[in-house]
Amino acid sequence: MPSIFDFLRPRGGRPIVTQPIVAVRGIRGATTVSEDSASAILEATGELVTELVAANGLQPEDVASALFTVTPDLHAEFPAAAARRMGWTMVPLLNFTEIGVPGRLERCIRILVHVNTTRTQDEMVHVYLREAVSLRPDLANLHARPSHPTSAVARSTTPQ
Repeated sequence: MPSIFDFLRPRGGRPIVTQPIVAVRGIRGATTVSEDSASAILEATGELVTELVAANGLQPEDVASALFTVTPDLHAEFPAAAARRMGWTMVPLLNFTEIGVPGRLERCIRILVHVNTTRTQDEMVHVYLREAVSLRPDLANLHARPSHPTSAVARSTTPQ
């Protein structure tokens, strides 16, 4: 199978591009909290960001931006504050409120991280924690977490 570099060769010459192509990729994740408190939001968001970073081998300089959303029942703290506390001081971060669709998962924090990477979209690992595992029931790879025996981590390499 030809590589991208085969198309960038002058006739009979060496490739014009010799470095891997860097693209912006999106990584999704979500978690839940049991109550609307600043400490619960910061703790759950910190856990989510930590898991997402570990699963994808990210460094803060890889992150182009991150968007955080909360369901309308959460307003005690900005989830992005947890990422700031973890060293994402130069990463553009925004917080939003989700649409309040009746019957949807409550007290949920979601994240969409944009990263600069040479990896393909199907190599990105999406992370769902706690009750947010139910958002992606199509995920086959569920793992019990030793530190939280009653919660699960859902990791997906499928596009969100």
